[in-house]
Amino acid sequence: MSKQFSAEIDDLRPNPWNSNHVGPDNETKLRASIRQFGLFKPIVVRELFDADTNTHYEILGGEHRWDAAREEGLTEIPVFNVGVIDDDIAKRITLADNARYGQDDTIELAKLLEDIGDVEGLQAVLPYTESDLNSIFSSVDIALDELDLPESYTEDAKDQAPEAKPEKVAKTHTIMRFKVAIADAEKVAELIAKTQKRQGLTAADELTNAGDALIHLLFNAAAE
Repeated sequence: MSKQFSAEIDDLRPNPWNSNHVGPDNETKLRASIRQFGLFKPIVVRELFDADTNTHYEILGGEHRWDAAREEGLTEIPVFNVGVIDDDIAKRITLADNARYGQDDTIELAKLLEDIGDVEGLQAVLPYTESDLNSIFSSVDIALDELDLPESYTEDAKDQAPEAKPEKVAKTHTIMRFKVAIADAEKVAELIAKTQKRQGLTAADELTNAGDALIHLLFNAAAE
């Protein structure tokens, strides 16, 4: 039976098949996160006593957090024990734990980071580089008052058939920075998101998809 509780950190051992690796920079950030917030996400384990190492649980998910917690001097950590399971199921759980099923919406992520405000402090504990953050914030720095989009565009676009995306051969992109009036930022983000969905602009990363949607809006507005 699965259950969550606190376990002695030395009662855990890593599994021998984990394919997920963390670089030195992110290891440092992970330790900083544990110092600041504690270990708030349980380590996923199965019951597997090893007489040689005197450990009772094998880690299926969270090996890097467990190792960072040891380095930070924690003696007890939260675990979620799935019980006694065979190797095949254990390996599948490890893969599922390492996988990331979702993808951040760049515009919503930028707003969340702005709401928190302490970007420099967050960068010390989150796996984002300065380049990553610049790219995230640039996705919302668009001046609506310079776009001059017609108010009727959103309704008119519903009647338009989705345009086939041109084949991207040696296409390049560049980041352009503008500023959006706070009162208009939500409307711009919603319009771009709807255009991405309507036109099927999902083939690239979120920042590129948002830029392609903006270009689509501008070209259609200019043609009217």
